[in-house]
Amino acid sequence: MTDPIERFMKEIEPYLIEQRRERHRYPEIGFTEYVTTYELSEQLAGKGFSLFYGTELLTSEERMGVPSDEFLKANELRALDKGVPPAFLEKMKGGHTGLAAVLDTDRPGPNFAYRFDIDALPIEESDAAGHVPAQQAFRSQVAGMMHACGHDGHAAIGLGLADYLSKEQDKLCGKYTILFQPAEEGGRGAKAIVDKGWLDDANYFLSGHVGIHDLPAGAVAAATSRFLASSKINAKFIGKSAHSGLEPNEGRNALLAAASATLHLHSISRHKDGATRINVGTLHAGAGRNIIAEKALMEIETRGETNELDAYMQENAERILQASADLYDVELELEHMGKAISTSADLEFAGVVERACASSKSLNIVPHLAIGASEDVTYMIERVRERGGKATFMIFASPLPAGHHHPSFDYEEQALMAGLETLIRTTDYLLKGDGIRAELAD
Repeated sequence: MTDPIERFMKEIEPYLIEQRRERHRYPEIGFTEYVTTYELSEQLAGKGFSLFYGTELLTSEERMGVPSDEFLKANELRALDKGVPPAFLEKMKGGHTGLAAVLDTDRPGPNFAYRFDIDALPIEESDAAGHVPAQQAFRSQVAGMMHACGHDGHAAIGLGLADYLSKEQDKLCGKYTILFQPAEEGGRGAKAIVDKGWLDDANYFLSGHVGIHDLPAGAVAAATSRFLASSKINAKFIGKSAHSGLEPNEGRNALLAAASATLHLHSISRHKDGATRINVGTLHAGAGRNIIAEKALMEIETRGETNELDAYMQENAERILQASADLYDVELELEHMGKAISTSADLEFAGVVERACASSKSLNIVPHLAIGASEDVTYMIERVRERGGKATFMIFASPLPAGHHHPSFDYEEQALMAGLETLIRTTDYLLKGDGIRAELAD
């Protein structure tokens, strides 16, 4: 007898690839995913889900690093041009993007929650001949934006899962919540969803990430270890403009303060208790070669293997920023733009994933792999655990022609199939294992 999940996977593969490529063609960065949110809702229409978006999804004031009003409005106009209905856009205005899709069977059973991030990055995608999205005509159509981290695939996996649950809903019990999260990059969107209460009653929480490890597609880590806590900071130096030849003594050079800070930030001593990181990602300063620079803006991030180690890096970073400002007699303004907390792998729950997928012909499940990066999904994992639920974050590995956040980033689409199959088999196993799967004839 053909495995019904195996049969479903064969049927869904063209749709999964189509949806990944459609998302890839039209990337949107955090809190501007207006078109993405609308198109996801259209794909979910008529499948039995209740849809929630705008302030129904997230707590507005808990969002971090929301773009400027000017930038948001420009992207809202773009969304209208792209065909998003005005009434739909109205609920998302001001950067209230993302979507929750809820399937409630009205039959007693566990509450499942799943998270898929949907935002892109401010990167110009490669058009090199060997870059598969360029070769196969699904390269980004938006200048300066690219899905360079796999979130296009995450959104597609979420849609595939929704399709499976919809088709199986007469045989299911309990409740299923699929969260399409905005603004994961920079750790800006998850906390606002958690604060809204979406995970407060979740018995099981499943999520994952495409790529990360350069392994054959089909390799899946049942859990993830070594999440790094992270803080995102904008530092604005404010000096005084002056003529650089006529009266340089009248100026206060913000560019020099920022340049000094850049060098000294990277000299912070690493900590004996674990991994620590810091990066100055951007520095914009000055107005012209003959003008003492009045302003400078730096975008910085710190990371640590634990929340305490990240706090150590952040404290020292802020100390150096202030000292650099004082050295050049300029003012300093700090803005906290995002944050992710650390968490650890639940290897007991990882064992559930391994057992659930033991019969698969295409999956190679390993207990856990280290991520060595930051993810604000940790806010969701910790909330579920606080309330007594079980949570895991998986890695759907793939060969990688270039690393994450690179203009040539790509992955094998078979990794999407592996991710979806793992989620389906784990959900199915948990239902049967709890003895609550409705026993209906074929």
